[in-house]
Amino acid sequence: MTEIVQTEPRAGREAAAAPVLLHQLVGGRWVPGAGAELIDRNPARPDEVVAHGRLAGADDLDAAVAAARAAFPGWTATPFPERGEILARAGDVLARQAEAWGTELAREEGKTRAEGVGEVRRAAQILRYYAAEGLRPVGEVFASTRPGEQIQVLHRPVGVVAVVTPFNFPIAIPAWKIAPALAFGNAVVWKPASTVPLLAMRLAEAFVEAGLPEGVLSLLIGPGAVGAALVDHPGVDRVSFTGSTGVGRDLIARCGRLARPIQTEMGGKNAAVVLADANLDLAVAEVVAGAFRSTGQKCTATSRVIVTDRVAEEFLALLVERVTALRVGDPLDARVQMGPLITASARDDVRAAVEAGLVRPGVTLLAGGEPYRDASRAAGAFLPPTVVELAGDDPLWREELFGPVLAVRRARDDGHALDLANDGAFGLAAAVFTDDLSAITEAIRTLDVGVLHINSETAGADPHVPFGGAKQSGFGPKEQGRAAREFYTTTTTVYLRPSTGGAR
Repeated sequence: MTEIVQTEPRAGREAAAAPVLLHQLVGGRWVPGAGAELIDRNPARPDEVVAHGRLAGADDLDAAVAAARAAFPGWTATPFPERGEILARAGDVLARQAEAWGTELAREEGKTRAEGVGEVRRAAQILRYYAAEGLRPVGEVFASTRPGEQIQVLHRPVGVVAVVTPFNFPIAIPAWKIAPALAFGNAVVWKPASTVPLLAMRLAEAFVEAGLPEGVLSLLIGPGAVGAALVDHPGVDRVSFTGSTGVGRDLIARCGRLARPIQTEMGGKNAAVVLADANLDLAVAEVVAGAFRSTGQKCTATSRVIVTDRVAEEFLALLVERVTALRVGDPLDARVQMGPLITASARDDVRAAVEAGLVRPGVTLLAGGEPYRDASRAAGAFLPPTVVELAGDDPLWREELFGPVLAVRRARDDGHALDLANDGAFGLAAAVFTDDLSAITEAIRTLDVGVLHINSETAGADPHVPFGGAKQSGFGPKEQGRAAREFYTTTTTVYLRPSTGGAR
């Protein structure tokens, strides 16, 4: 069984912080929201309210888009380096508040406090990276075949960008969308997942404290219907979305009908491939980290493992030993390595998928699988880290569960292992464990993914390099790094030639 980390009685713990009152940010003003009541609960202790308030209403949405359209001309006219200074100051706010806001993140979303603090710091890093964008080239100059002429390609902001973000990285993912959008001179209307409203409000607070002009960024905390209405709004020019494949495909269709550019980062069913010469201790450590950090609630999480027959028995023995030793419990406990899922319903969905799989032929439970019985974890959205071995194809091999479940298959040889890694509708990330140069070269050549790791876990995204997936994992331009410019700007090609005369 997974190691139990007992939660101390309430009287023996530091009292929970008082619930925070939530507000929307609309046109530079903090407003209460005109929609239904929202109660934001701690998924580890559902009786604990983290924050509360009201959801955004239709009038809030219209006001936010109107404010963004009004603010856009002044913001885009602001010198690029000056825009960067505001982003840098917002990054400083995040860095200063990392400990406090990281703790709130752990209470609200369920990842461990160490991961929460690290995520806030990563968001600060992202803002600082894009703060320097104005010091990089902002266009290109090309030679012309005509004497005396120069061709310039200018990158201009696109206008008002709708940003729709998920729960699993409540401050880092919004940062990597909002920061480049603002850096390149756009205005933003942002709809975060309603399960993580507090960290959304904290990011907006950082921009306000940094001096972002009114209306340039609005925050609408609302249900999915608000996101759909925002995507459809006639005042929106482009849409950036991260979330499920089903919702993403619906938004792609909506934007297609509107002839509105959209960038989506959707699902993943990411494979780690352990080849015959792999360092097994390293492979096990990286696979466990990739599969169970953030409770497996990452689009880049390792959810499939292919191991070559020659090393399968040894690898699986090490894997099960490491997984069953993971400490699961309250994410504010420094000893804990994995917290709860985001909600009880998410926990139940993942558990139901595993239970359905275990009655099918060819599915063997290696670790986890049973619900927790102790009072502290049974009350929360906890699920044991689970490993299943599959004898062949199965829904557990193909469908994204978005939880702490790892499916394993054995391969005849290294070539078969790479073939199995490509087998599926998703193509976000993959990892290959080997020191064989030929195998590495073959993996780079054949694996149809947006992110490939050699001898490291599938999860991870650095702000200075492109991020995004292939196949059904992504649609539209990649995110982060210089790739962000391709979505948040549009180009104008200027043929520049001095006059040689003309009417007097």
